[in-house]
Amino acid sequence: MKKILLICAWIIGWIVPCFAQQSLRLSLDDAITLANDSSLTAFRYRNMYWAGYWEFRTFQADRLPAISMNVAPRYLRYITNRYDSGMDRDVYREQQLFGADGYFSLTQNVDFLGGTFYMNSELGYMRNFGYSKSTQFSAVPLQVGYKQNLLGYNAFRWDKRIEPLKYEKTRKQFVYHMESISEEVAKLYFDLAMAQANCTLAQSNVVSSDTLYAIGERRFKIASISQADLLTLKLDKVNAENTLRNAIIARKRAMTALGNYLHIGQGTEIETLLPEHPAELYIPADKALALVGENNPLFLDHQQRILEAERTLDKTIKESRMNASFNASIGFNQVADNLGGAYRNLLQQDLVQLSVSVPLVDWGIRKGKKNMARNNLEEVRLSARQEEISLEEDVMVTVDEFNIQQTQIANAREAYNLAEVAYEQTQQRFFIGKMTVADLTLASNRRQEAQRNYILALQEYWQNYYKIRRMTLYDFEHGEPLTNRFNFNTGMYK
Repeated sequence: MKKILLICAWIIGWIVPCFAQQSLRLSLDDAITLANDSSLTAFRYRNMYWAGYWEFRTFQADRLPAISMNVAPRYLRYITNRYDSGMDRDVYREQQLFGADGYFSLTQNVDFLGGTFYMNSELGYMRNFGYSKSTQFSAVPLQVGYKQNLLGYNAFRWDKRIEPLKYEKTRKQFVYHMESISEEVAKLYFDLAMAQANCTLAQSNVVSSDTLYAIGERRFKIASISQADLLTLKLDKVNAENTLRNAIIARKRAMTALGNYLHIGQGTEIETLLPEHPAELYIPADKALALVGENNPLFLDHQQRILEAERTLDKTIKESRMNASFNASIGFNQVADNLGGAYRNLLQQDLVQLSVSVPLVDWGIRKGKKNMARNNLEEVRLSARQEEISLEEDVMVTVDEFNIQQTQIANAREAYNLAEVAYEQTQQRFFIGKMTVADLTLASNRRQEAQRNYILALQEYWQNYYKIRRMTLYDFEHGEPLTNRFNFNTGMYK
């Protein structure tokens, strides 16, 4: 129900921006849900997933029996050279011919052997309209055979190893990309939250600076403060107004960036709701590393690349040796002047074919190709291991930062509350003349810095949280793999 309401709000944001400015209050979870459902980035990632899905379905279909039919009618009219026995000489004669061939075939690939089993049925028709008219039917009611390379490269066996791995990588990459959306939304969301907080604080500072300058003028008239202090208060007033204008621009830019990412209409005013203090969630580094090795699509990508390099090496080695292919079939055929006769008194049709290819001299080409394939395999293995080490280091650092950020958030929140109280008390004491302008300015700066540090601490926490989820594809809060939460038939969260 919550998802439906968010989508409805998104639609409204596009339909009616010309009539009134729409307002949409979004929590971080709401923004992530909306991005996963409606953003252009999510749409692109779904298309990437469906491409991999249908590629795997094609591989599966290629393992099943394939049935095909081909019909090819033809008409020929031409002048041909013929020998006339009565005249004992060659003559040119007009020839007209209509023919048609029909072909029905069933094939089945045999992965283990690398060959193809086939079953054919053919029917041909030929009608000659020339000097000597004739009609013939040629039929092959059934032909059964098998063909394969005896010593060569078996593409079927390699595909059977690689294609399921590619599809599993596609599935996990889809979840990985969707989690990267959460991470990106968290950044844009807190950028807007920071811009809105700065704008609110700037508005408050404009009001406060106006009040303080008015008080300062009255106190200057009674010589309670110096002219330098009065000029400082006026400078603070001017600076507060400039800061507010810049804050409004920054808020608009941040809102546009988030709205464009969520695919929300530009007339929609987005209001962020800062998430509450996160619950205690400790992530063991060893568990995170184990989950990365188990779930991260990078490891599947490395396995695929290594298998593909091994496949290339296997193909290069076997193609450099002697090769032999075998084709054998048995069937029946007949030719007659009528269709029924073509299927009576069938004659046996046999085929046994053995083809051998032996390379003799190639001036080192085969050796060079094998060495290049071996070197490429070794480079792929080394590169994959280096990327895995970098990923594991990134996981360790991110998990360590995440585990200490909960304490940092609590401290930043406490510092913000203290700075807020200190500023209010300093302002009240300034009103009664017990604090100087310098004290008030210092308290205001501390309040702004404390608020900024608190929002930044929240942003770093949630971005690291979604980064860890992306790298491990695991929901530590609920203790389950993220792949369990996706419906891969629809490309949506369950």
